Amino acid sequence: MTVSAKKRIWGWWFFDWASQPYNTLLLTFCFGPYFAEVARAYFVEQGQSVELSQASSQAYWTGAQTITGLIIAVLAPVLGVIADGRGRKMPWIWAFSCMYVTGAAILWWTMPEMSTLFWAAFWFSFGFIGMELATNFTNALMPSLTTQEDMGRVSGTGFAFGYLGGVIALFIFLLFFAEDAKTGKTLIGLSPAFGLDPGTREGTRSVGPFTAIWYVVFMVPFFLWVREPLTTGGRRVGESLAALGTAIKALKQRPSLLAFLLASMFYRDALNATYALGGAFASNVMGWTVIQSGTFGIIAAIAATLASWAGGKLDSSIGPKPVIVWAVVVLTATIVVMMNLTPTSLFGVGLAEGSAVPDIVFYGCGVVIGAAGGIAQAASRTLMVFHTTDKDAAGDFGFYGLSGKATAFLAPALITVATMMLGSARLGIAPLIGLFLVGLVLLAWVNPNGERRTP
Repeated sequence: MTVSAKKRIWGWWFFDWASQPYNTLLLTFCFGPYFAEVARAYFVEQGQSVELSQASSQAYWTGAQTITGLIIAVLAPVLGVIADGRGRKMPWIWAFSCMYVTGAAILWWTMPEMSTLFWAAFWFSFGFIGMELATNFTNALMPSLTTQEDMGRVSGTGFAFGYLGGVIALFIFLLFFAEDAKTGKTLIGLSPAFGLDPGTREGTRSVGPFTAIWYVVFMVPFFLWVREPLTTGGRRVGESLAALGTAIKALKQRPSLLAFLLASMFYRDALNATYALGGAFASNVMGWTVIQSGTFGIIAAIAATLASWAGGKLDSSIGPKPVIVWAVVVLTATIVVMMNLTPTSLFGVGLAEGSAVPDIVFYGCGVVIGAAGGIAQAASRTLMVFHTTDKDAAGDFGFYGLSGKATAFLAPALITVATMMLGSARLGIAPLIGLFLVGLVLLAWVNPNGERRTP
């Protein structure tokens, strides 16, 4: 069956639509806050104070992210060069899609009272690894989709389409499934759909199967319409691994790519940690419920949708590098605000009891993080395409995946240490500021045109 270029792009965009709920619903706004609730109860049961249980909950979550990031960092470049050597990416996308669906679905068994937190963290991480590695391989298809001049628009629109899917999925879940822990009702006052029992949090726990089903349904256009470029021959695994060593050595002759990979290693690590902590931070520091966090998520995701689309237009107009720089500056400032925000004060200034200011400010932080984060991710993907070719895309995007995860343990680990040392979930996010700033400095050595030939 012949598939038009336009359909291929639409099919490719549907991966973002299908996969985004793992980030939106599971990582940040629904399962993340719910896990924080479960973990706090677990640590209180172990004899910890309420404040210490908040810090322990955040540390356990970031600790799991540390291990997950290390695994992805190792696998991404190795599997990328193997895929380049064989000339096939789609079989890998199928395999990692299965991991995504399995990991998400099993989260149904994360009960309110658990004897161990390990299995909930394990299966979340299993699906997350599948999502991240599948993303690397779908990103590697980008060079064959459109022209370099239109790459920013395609990347930005893809992120916008993905965030829109995340918004709609989150909206549906909050309306009909996620129950308030106290009232047992959803956002619009209904009992959870399909007779799910609010007493055992079945509505909220269904976020795992809901995310898995969403992915299965909306990956259909991707697998129907996306086609790989035809290739001939292929290297054996041993030859591909040898090529990885050669490619690593060759990075010294690719200074702009090397600088970009190092820069993105820090600012993307900080951004991913910000996303991972958003819901847990809202629960631990602001005392928000899953429904409040979900509403926060809808607002942030809408902002990300609009900003990614607009950012893609700007990217195609002025290039991705300046877009990334401004996005990182804004993200850094937002973390400073969050560190100085409590339910009763802002930058050390006490507020009247019951003041709406803290919640309004935190909602504003969510909007800014969603918008600037979406722009930064879309523009980074474009700048990576400027540094590769269709032939080497999987391997180079493997390096890109590595740069996004090589220090993925660093932000969670630093936050874990800072949180436990300071005994504060709020102040524990301070390392994010340093990571954003390091990435910003390293961007100075990146060629705005990448490795493209310019007139």
